[in-house]
Amino acid sequence: MRRTRQLLSMAMALTAVAAQPCVAADLRDLYFGEALYQAYQGQYFDALERLDAELAQHHRIDEPELDTLQYHIRQADFSVGDFELRYRMHLRAGRAIKAVLDADVELPVKNEAAYRLARIEFQKDQPEDALHALERIQGAVPDNIRDDIEFLRANVYLALGRPADAVEVLRRLQGAESLKGFAAYNLGIALLQAGHSPEALRQLEKAGQIDSRETATAAIRDKSNMVLGSVMLRSEDYAHAQSAFDRVRLEGPYSNRALLSTGWAEASAHDFQKALVPWGMLIRRDPTDAAVQEARLALPFAYSKLRVYGRAALLYGQALDSFGKELDKVDASMRSIRAGNFLNALVREEIKQDNVWVVRLRTLPDTPETFYLTELMASNDFQTALQNYLDLEDLRRRLIAWQGGFDAFEDLIRLRRANYEPLLPQVDAHFRELDSQMHLRLEQRDLLQKRLQDILTAPRPALLATADERVSLERLRKIETALKHASGPEFAAQQARVQHLQGVLTWRLYTEYPERLTQAHKNLHELNADVAVLQEQYTAYVRARQAAVHSYAGYDQSIRGLRTHVGEALERVTTLLARQGHVIEAVAIDELNTRRQRLEAYQVQARYAVADSYDRALKERATGGTP
Repeated sequence: MRRTRQLLSMAMALTAVAAQPCVAADLRDLYFGEALYQAYQGQYFDALERLDAELAQHHRIDEPELDTLQYHIRQADFSVGDFELRYRMHLRAGRAIKAVLDADVELPVKNEAAYRLARIEFQKDQPEDALHALERIQGAVPDNIRDDIEFLRANVYLALGRPADAVEVLRRLQGAESLKGFAAYNLGIALLQAGHSPEALRQLEKAGQIDSRETATAAIRDKSNMVLGSVMLRSEDYAHAQSAFDRVRLEGPYSNRALLSTGWAEASAHDFQKALVPWGMLIRRDPTDAAVQEARLALPFAYSKLRVYGRAALLYGQALDSFGKELDKVDASMRSIRAGNFLNALVREEIKQDNVWVVRLRTLPDTPETFYLTELMASNDFQTALQNYLDLEDLRRRLIAWQGGFDAFEDLIRLRRANYEPLLPQVDAHFRELDSQMHLRLEQRDLLQKRLQDILTAPRPALLATADERVSLERLRKIETALKHASGPEFAAQQARVQHLQGVLTWRLYTEYPERLTQAHKNLHELNADVAVLQEQYTAYVRARQAAVHSYAGYDQSIRGLRTHVGEALERVTTLLARQGHVIEAVAIDELNTRRQRLEAYQVQARYAVADSYDRALKERATGGTP
């Protein structure tokens, strides 16, 4: 059942990646795009670090609807939960999805959130909670996850021991291209658990013949054939069992078990001659594989059944030598693990550049602790412990790097303070002088604007006189005042001339008033544009002045607090890393002890079998037979 659960989880992970929407064509927020890029590279910690920071800034701004992240906000909220789930932060991932689920959003969005929450609960091995989340899905469902929802529902039913319900769901998914192979295999398993053996075998037969070049589909096809062949072998239907095992790829993950089982199917049908072919191929493969080790005993067993005792004795002897070498490897692996070399090998950076870095470990020189690593990785507990250890080691390295970064920040702040502090007093003094002049000009502008606004309702042409006209009017008023106190006919002509000049000026002011008013507004508009530029420059200076101070002031306490926090986190991570490493070493040593006991049992069998084969060979030769 655990192996079935692992396959179901693998299928869900593949469909989740396929369902991830592509936003490259219409990406509007580059930071969100960077988070997605990190996630697609499998760097979920970096993706979370970037996306958490971007979301925090988005929620703090005054007008989030103007932020470029607003265009992707729903996907960003979902992606946080996905990244946390991929990083195995199940508790936080659940909270993030529940926040979306409880929000006032559209029904399709809620349904998608419910699906993602159900997926989280299922991966946490809580199928009851997963089913409860699935039951919250009602109404419209996004097309891109409709099949995934039903596939998850079927998996939950299987986990809850309700195979009949799973059968009903899986029958409807047989045409889903995105679930090709997985839906067919799961239907066969569900039928088998429901007690419908004939139909289950037909379904597994169908799943074992699906044509696909996809790696995941090919692997599940091989698994279908392995399950079908095993059932047929237990039912003593050796012909159909052999047919199923023959469909398993020779280079796939199940190839060794398939070759071994094919041989046993032939041997069970008493056709030992045919059993020699798959077992002969198998013994030339990796000697650390359990199937290969079993084949080293099975092959001479077949020869002994064919009465070729000499060949059997020779192969038993080779098997005995091989088991001795493998026992030495196991002992060397255990010694190396106890010396701490296993953990050191796991965290080597150069072996993490591709997806098969675990396999590459075995090719490294002087690493006996990794000889049986592939077999160990088959354990789900070991995989979880290993990934936790690698994540803790990654966090430890990051924390150490961050600790060193604080010194760089402090140097940067010191240099900024040394650069700005000598300059700011002189700059501030000059700015205060310019600032007073600016305020004076702004007050004058406001006064002109008020006067123009007033003369719109109460026209006063004299206010629009030019400087020369105002001087002329003032001189004429003074002359008029002086002539009032003079008498005589000669002054009358002068008074008339003064009045004539005043009338000419007044006439000009009144007749040109509309044009002058229009020009005054144009001039004021131009002045306002200049003032706006001045205001922008003023604001830019104030911001630059503040930025200069903020670039070095107020960081000391924050850096001290962060340095303390990082130091404490590093201590906790170092402690957890040591404990997790001990767990990994204990799991590895326990597995190696199991392999050692199996090899010792094989060694005992081979030792007795080689002696028996030599005896039989001698008797056969003594009686004139052919050994």
